[in-house]
Amino acid sequence: MRTPRLPVILLALAAAAGCGGVQGEPGGSGLRDPYFPRLGNGGYDVTHYALDLAYDPASHRLTGTAVLTARAAKDLSAFDLDLDGMTVRGATVDGERAVVSRTGTELTIRPRDELRAGRTFRTTVRYDGEPVTITDPDGSQEGWLRTADGALGLGEPTGSMAWYPGNHHPSDKATYDITVTVPKSVQAISNGELRGRKDTADGRRTTWSWHVAQPMASYVTTLAVGRFTTRESRTPGGIPVFTAVDPTQAGASGKVLARLPEIVDWETRTFGRYPFGSTGAIIDRDGDSGYALETQNRPVFPGTPSVGTLVHELAHQWYGDSVTPKTWRDMWLNEGFATYGEWLWEEHDGGATVQETFDARWSTPASDPIWAFPPAHPPDAAHISDPPVYDRGAMVLHRVRGVIGDRAFFALLKSWPADHRYGNADTADFTRYVERRNPGKEKALAGVWEDWLYGSGKPQSP
Repeated sequence: MRTPRLPVILLALAAAAGCGGVQGEPGGSGLRDPYFPRLGNGGYDVTHYALDLAYDPASHRLTGTAVLTARAAKDLSAFDLDLDGMTVRGATVDGERAVVSRTGTELTIRPRDELRAGRTFRTTVRYDGEPVTITDPDGSQEGWLRTADGALGLGEPTGSMAWYPGNHHPSDKATYDITVTVPKSVQAISNGELRGRKDTADGRRTTWSWHVAQPMASYVTTLAVGRFTTRESRTPGGIPVFTAVDPTQAGASGKVLARLPEIVDWETRTFGRYPFGSTGAIIDRDGDSGYALETQNRPVFPGTPSVGTLVHELAHQWYGDSVTPKTWRDMWLNEGFATYGEWLWEEHDGGATVQETFDARWSTPASDPIWAFPPAHPPDAAHISDPPVYDRGAMVLHRVRGVIGDRAFFALLKSWPADHRYGNADTADFTRYVERRNPGKEKALAGVWEDWLYGSGKPQSP
């Protein structure tokens, strides 16, 4: 007997579950991002994630229940979530059993009843297994990274799908509750504010509960499981600080972390009101990841960072975490601003002036990697973290400063993240925004966009 095709099986199961007569359409599988077209999903907007996780470093096994609260953007007969690896044990929609199927990283949920446009619904997915490590197009690794004493979950650009199902595209931000149960010998550090930690009834494990009250893109979620020395304090301006440091880094990191409160308060004066409920850092062992990352509230560092790197990742809390790119093509809006923040800090801290730093970049030959492509148009996904996105992106901002003047520019550093707080923006939004705020400078700004932001090669003049 010929085995029925998968769609036939799904239709039969759907009918058995009471799904007959559905008039809606499936949500899109992928948001057609220029560089990651299958990333994210259409047809709905997630407003909250409640993740209940348990991880055992000895067996490398993660058990999870993810509850997603979302709003249907159209009539839905089914919708997709992103999940790489893991075994799905079942799913419900508003408490009713749903039919689940998988194709690669696409997890399709078919609810018992159609979801009408505008309806808020709750999806629960139960899953377990050994989370995977994902290799990015540029060769770096993310997702679930095993460490000497636990694991580190990192998500830029696609890694968060390795440890929980969701709508994993920066354009769909949500609030979070992240509850993690781990052996008592280790800790579980995540985003947001620590709401509590409680030993399990058998006394062998501890449950850590974290709450993220402000919208967060999934790529800046993190989970660090391991042995850490934690410390809570406040900046001079009153912002709560939570740091977690691997004991092997405690000595080396002390001097750098002592400057964190000062840096955050300086950035608040420079970039505007701090957008989140707390700040801090997670410092794991050198080599546990190949890069630092601006995970929301507390960036992650592989070993003790330099002061400049700390400034850069904390600047992302405004530029990238609070105002987040609409697509991965807009990465320069993250990295250009954070890099310029480094330049400003260096001048503030008695080092090279911003102009001197700009001139040093400009002095490089036309063959230098900084001129390989325009910041607004990386050639593909493998190059979204290359030098033009960072340094030439910062140079774009300095050229804007030269056109509009210091007073308007430093006002822009505050108004851009304030006016787009907790939202998304792309390059066209930014250029229009700058032009609207600086009437009479449109022609000169157009030259900056043409030569520095979109132009190929080294501009003819600085």
